[in-house]
Amino acid sequence: MLYKIITSPVVIGLTKIHNPVKKAISTCFILFSSLLVVAQQPLTLKQAIETAVVNYPAIKAKTNYALASKAAIGQTKADYLPNLNLSAQQDYGTVNGQNGPLYGFGGFGVASSGIPLPNQNWNAAFGSLYLANLNWEFFTFGRIKERIKTAQQVAVRDQNDLQQELFNHKVKVAAAYLNLLAAQKLTDSYRKNLARADTFKRIVKTRAFNGLIAGVDSSQASAEVSSARIVLTRAIDQEQEQSNQLSQLMGVTPTHFDLDTVFVSHLPKNIEEPIDSAVSKHPTLAYYKSRIDVNNEQIKYLKKFNYPSFSFVGIVQTRGSGFSNEYSTNQNAYTDNYWDGTKPTRSNYLVGIGVSWNLAQPFRTAKQVKTQRYVSAALTDEYELANQQIKAQFSLADTKTINALNNYREAPVQVRAASQAYLQKSVLYKNGLTNLVDVTQAQYALTRAETDRDIAYTNVWQALLLKAAAKGDFNLFDSAL
Repeated sequence: MLYKIITSPVVIGLTKIHNPVKKAISTCFILFSSLLVVAQQPLTLKQAIETAVVNYPAIKAKTNYALASKAAIGQTKADYLPNLNLSAQQDYGTVNGQNGPLYGFGGFGVASSGIPLPNQNWNAAFGSLYLANLNWEFFTFGRIKERIKTAQQVAVRDQNDLQQELFNHKVKVAAAYLNLLAAQKLTDSYRKNLARADTFKRIVKTRAFNGLIAGVDSSQASAEVSSARIVLTRAIDQEQEQSNQLSQLMGVTPTHFDLDTVFVSHLPKNIEEPIDSAVSKHPTLAYYKSRIDVNNEQIKYLKKFNYPSFSFVGIVQTRGSGFSNEYSTNQNAYTDNYWDGTKPTRSNYLVGIGVSWNLAQPFRTAKQVKTQRYVSAALTDEYELANQQIKAQFSLADTKTINALNNYREAPVQVRAASQAYLQKSVLYKNGLTNLVDVTQAQYALTRAETDRDIAYTNVWQALLLKAAAKGDFNLFDSAL
């Protein structure tokens, strides 16, 4: 909502001041004592759309989803980098060994090493282990590349979903704006109708009081005023509902909107121009197409699990121990000194290339691929359904446009004729040449003509909006504003 500040100078009585300094002070006092009056400006349709795009929570959510998908591409690429692990540990414990098999389930086994002595002892010393490990799955027959492509397609899908949400929301806001504008115009028409009925009631009562007409006409005129007031109340209620709907779509607190009524007073400049019926670039169809692309990339990615993967491994390891190399013959040849136990004394390195191939994986992958193919077929069917609906909507938009233009051109004729008929019946009634029923019927006709005119004007813009929605190009509507 735009506002402007209007200053209104305040007249203050001052005694005559000859000192220039005092004059300057008094002038500044007058200027800074101005009243600030906030005047609300009409809310234009473009402003409503811009506010809705910024505030609406669903658009914010889909924006974050799109950003998350884009960030996931970088994460997927980083997964291809080799794993480089650095490790250091310093321990204190015994080194009793025993001949026999041992497997540490879950990694909880103790990797103590030493000679197998005939009896248990509790000799303990410090030990240490320092290592650097490099593990890189460097060749997977394109599995990593397909995983990156899948992540990229997911990002495209989420971006198209955002564009679809933006497009649909702009259409919803524009439709709600036009509906509220029509509701406000209807309210004004019914308010005029109430004023006519009330004015006519006073005339009837005056004539009945003077005995010029029957008293029953006065009662009937009062009933018409009550009826007009009820219709006006219903119109106000409908206007409030439309205003609340627009507030929700804009993401603002419900309030009264002073709308721009200038643009609906004329025809859109491009309303009668032929429009290409191709809808392949429609945001909704682009989103449905991207869902199919994601699923197809997932199928390619799953197929890559049928192949082996090659890995490179490199390890550098250094160890230290408080047990002497003579400990096997002399169980007293150890020290519990911390530095002697943790100081590196033996080092090893290992470099290797390995291949891993799960021969059972192709059987599992075949089932997964089959599942994804069915999903792809379902997504294609949904795409075709959306395509058919959009084409039907485009055809309907053409029909709506023709009908709206016909009503737009006919509405002023109806209002002119109804106004003349009401004026004639009113004059005849005042001169006692017709009855109140004829006047009431003329009044109904005039009210109906005014409301038809109000609806016809907004329906032209609604038809253009429907055509833009079917085409998938909101600029078609936006450029006509």
